[in-house]
Amino acid sequence: MPGPLAAIVFDVGETIVDETRFYAILADHLGVPRLTFFAIAGAMIARGGTHRDAFELFRPGIDLQAELDRLGEAGQPVVVSLDDLYPDALPCLRELASAGYRLGIAANQPEATAHVLAELDIPLELIATSAGWGIEKPARAFFDRIGAELGLPHGQIAYVGDRLDNDVRPARAAGMVAVWVRRGPWAWIQAGRGVPREPALVVEDLATLPGKLRAAGLSPPP
Repeated sequence: MPGPLAAIVFDVGETIVDETRFYAILADHLGVPRLTFFAIAGAMIARGGTHRDAFELFRPGIDLQAELDRLGEAGQPVVVSLDDLYPDALPCLRELASAGYRLGIAANQPEATAHVLAELDIPLELIATSAGWGIEKPARAFFDRIGAELGLPHGQIAYVGDRLDNDVRPARAAGMVAVWVRRGPWAWIQAGRGVPREPALVVEDLATLPGKLRAAGLSPPP
């Protein structure tokens, strides 16, 4: 679907941010060996569940937010850090900004994530979280809100994410250009080495995204 692409909006977890540290801290807090926790979380995802199901298995009835608050009070806040960014994230964002794309970040994240990402030395026009909006992906309203905030028709917006269920399919259904990055547990469990049909573009990492957009004719308006 070549044509002018005005804006590119990114998911956070396992798209621009490596969440390994986040889940390792929580596994330690629960007293569960990290390998065990990661394996169980993967099994839950493969069964169509979520990572929250892994917490529930190890501690039935867990109030995850309360546990996060408790860690914060103990001086171990489990918040995304700029140190958690994948190495290719900033170079990709800078290249896309230089090429003339409008950039944004919108994801299922706590509000604290938005404050951290606001520190990026990148001209981001949109930094939004599900907590701040009161809407979670894959709801259509989440993607409609992206379009409204940017003031653009959905067809001129690309949404980049690692999950087929939460990112690619709903973005495509909303009329956006869905870009899938193959990394993180959801991507590998949901598609493995296969090439899913739903995304308009598939990238193995963010370093290749600018070139793939150019090759597909998805350039920003002059």
